[in-house]
Amino acid sequence: MASIDLTGVKKTYPGGVAVVHGIDLQIADGELVVLVGPSGCGKSTLLRMIAGLETITEGEISIDGDVVNRKEPAERDIAMVFQNYALYPHMSVRGNLEYGLKNRGTPRAEIDARVAEAARILEITPFLDRKPRQLSGGQRQRVAMGRAIVRKPKAFLFDEPLSNLDAKLRGQMRIEIRRLQRALKTTSVYVTHDQLEAMTLADRLVVMNAGRIEQVGKPIELYDRPASLFVAGFIGSPPMNLMPMEQVQALAGVHVPTDLPQGTDIVGVRPDAVRLGKAGAGEMGLSGTVELIEPVGGESHLYLRVEGLDQAVIVVAQGRSELSEGARLDLTLPRAGLHPFNSATGRRLDDGAATPDRQPAPLPDAINSFATPTG
Repeated sequence: MASIDLTGVKKTYPGGVAVVHGIDLQIADGELVVLVGPSGCGKSTLLRMIAGLETITEGEISIDGDVVNRKEPAERDIAMVFQNYALYPHMSVRGNLEYGLKNRGTPRAEIDARVAEAARILEITPFLDRKPRQLSGGQRQRVAMGRAIVRKPKAFLFDEPLSNLDAKLRGQMRIEIRRLQRALKTTSVYVTHDQLEAMTLADRLVVMNAGRIEQVGKPIELYDRPASLFVAGFIGSPPMNLMPMEQVQALAGVHVPTDLPQGTDIVGVRPDAVRLGKAGAGEMGLSGTVELIEPVGGESHLYLRVEGLDQAVIVVAQGRSELSEGARLDLTLPRAGLHPFNSATGRRLDDGAATPDRQPAPLPDAINSFATPTG
């Protein structure tokens, strides 16, 4: 186990193409940090620089206090798990697990003990004599993780390891990886573009955009208080409603809170913070027409068209909606759930600690009390 420290890390390719711009990040011993962001944001390049698979243009990377800028990957005592498993097809599972240890001259008894322990932890003991082609995708990924575990490295590096699996297997493997990391207490850096993976796996989340860090923190902190418009729109599914203040203020009869910070020209609200029903005195309310209803198990996602707003307003409501498309709804946007942003800087403006109401809005028992079907 070890800490990982990145100081002013930059990567520029020949021709002056800069892809990583001065990353400063400290990863504590035993911590699982997830790098998340859209394709091309630099997250995989950053991971490969930690691994030693990419050279560092500028800055410093240290693992367990040892600067590793000029060290080869094999000298960094890290283990990497890729999305394509990278298993030797002609070897058995046991052979794949043993291969790296044999190359390091590890004694036979220790090899057998480490393989047995990894197989037990990952529940792949019955598959040790099978070839990779005889395994499912999830089983192959377990073998790939097992090959990393037997090395007992200072750190695990995961490069989108679940992207080749179907949705059900991804869910199962997320649980396996989190359980494994907690049991081994090994420092881990995990790269993904899937925010569900990021939110459920991370001790801390690092949101990247265009080669820079947008925000670092616990997943729920980033959800509750996104520091920028980018984080607000990227973290959360459905995404945050982001409404231009100019359009909101032009809506007839809409009360806009007067205590929003100066310079607020974009106001955001999470879909699960919106309440169904008329706004009370001093509350911000909207009215709209239901354009689309997405039933998602125990909740419903409602997409409303509000006259005067360019984008639909999304609401997460508990239960299975009996509303019909074309129904009219009144919405309340609680002050505690409003996020003030400035479009010029892209940053959040308030310094307060208000926490938005994350409870999904209940669907009314008497639909007609809130909605009047049109036509």
